[in-house]
Amino acid sequence: MLISKYNPLSFNLVNDLVNSIESKSNASNLFDFKPKVNTIEGKAAYHVEVDLPGVKKEDIEVNFEDNVLTISGERKLKSETKEEDYYKIESSYGKFSRSFTLPEKVDLENIHASCEDGVLEVVIPKLEAEQKKSKKIEIK
Repeated sequence: MLISKYNPLSFNLVNDLVNSIESKSNASNLFDFKPKVNTIEGKAAYHVEVDLPGVKKEDIEVNFEDNVLTISGERKLKSETKEEDYYKIESSYGKFSRSFTLPEKVDLENIHASCEDGVLEVVIPKLEAEQKKSKKIEIK
């Protein structure tokens, strides 16, 4: 038997847990899918890699505005297994959006994105001089 010391503050933890469950049940499936991200700062550029398995590049949008890189899109539900006494979906799906604030000195004109094998890679070259503040990036 595990014995633990009573902590009067632990009630707050229970309340936090209940509140988080309620907020998830009240929210729609809009943001259930949150892709994993790797960010790397190299000498010449910033690299952002986003794991997007099962997401078509047509369903991804990459924008850069006011030094904020925003990657958004939607992972659609592929297939469901429904049987008389069986129903199971383990994959998360829905709309997603991830934003990253970058330093001011980036080469906006040479930002490029590519998507291969379920991984989106955005490369943001560094720049010495200042340029425009916004651009829509095409995914190759």
